[in-house]
This record gives sequence, structure tokens and C-alpha cells, in this order.
Amino acid sequence: MASPTSATSSGSISVSLQNSASEENRQHETDERKRKRMVSNRESARRSRMRKQKHLDDLNAQVNQLRAENNHILSNINLVTQLCLNIESENSVLKAQMSELNHRLQALNNIINYIGSNRITAAGSEMEDCNDEDGMMTMNGGEFLRHWSLNHVNEPVMANFPDVFMY
Repeated sequence: MASPTSATSSGSISVSLQNSASEENRQHETDERKRKRMVSNRESARRSRMRKQKHLDDLNAQVNQLRAENNHILSNINLVTQLCLNIESENSVLKAQMSELNHRLQALNNIINYIGSNRITAAGSEMEDCNDEDGMMTMNGGEFLRHWSLNHVNEPVMANFPDVFMY
């Protein structure tokens, strides 16, 4: 027969063996969870690096696009500035031409007014014999004032663009 002490010692060994096996099993499970967590963390870090690289690539593409747009805008600004300078230059030329034409027109109007006032004062005096059949003043039989007829005062003075520089 077995002694009670020997039964207890074999029972405690078996409990001890079970505890040891379950301890090993828990340790193995813990190690397995650590290993899975480590693999998961590595995969997560890899995905994070990939997202970061993609974001960096997107930012670089955006920088290149913005630089291209900036260059396009700058070239447009330079073109518009050049056109503006050309138009300002042309405007200055046109203003000078207008001033010259206004000066000429004023001189022509002064001549017309002078001739008109002389015609009125001369109409009743010794100049009557210098008028032709249209009532225009003639000088030695020529048509001195035919081109200065007041019938055409309201007509604009027409000049070709190249003719303006001839005077």
C-alpha cells in the first residue's frame, strides 16, 4: 500500500508539473503576442513611412506645379507690361500728333477768320472788282481763295498717317 505521504508528494509533483506547463504555455502565448505585436508594429511603421513618402512626393509635385504656374504668370505679367509700355509710347506719339494737328487747325482757323473778316470789310470798297462770279476773291485773275471757301469749314481735316510726319 502506498503511504499517504507518498501520494501527496506525487500529487504535488503533478500539480507542480501542471503549473509549470501552464506557466510555459502562458509564457509561450505572451511571447507569441509580443512577436505578433512586433510584426504588426513593423507593418504599421512601414505603412506610415509609405504614407509619409507619398505625402512628400505629392508636395514636391505641387511645388513643381506652382513653380510652373508662377513662371507662366510672370511671363504674362512681362508681356502685359511690355504691351502697356508700347501703348503708352504710342499714346505719347498720338498726343504729340494731336497737339500738332490742333496747332495747325488753330492756325488754319485764324487764316479763315482773317480772310473772312477782310472779305466783309472789303465787300463794299475797292475790292469789289477782285471778286469772281461766285463771290470769291481773286488775285490777278487767279483763284486765290477758292480753296479757302467757307462752304467746307465743317468738314474734318483728313490726313494719312505717314503724311503727318512730313511736316
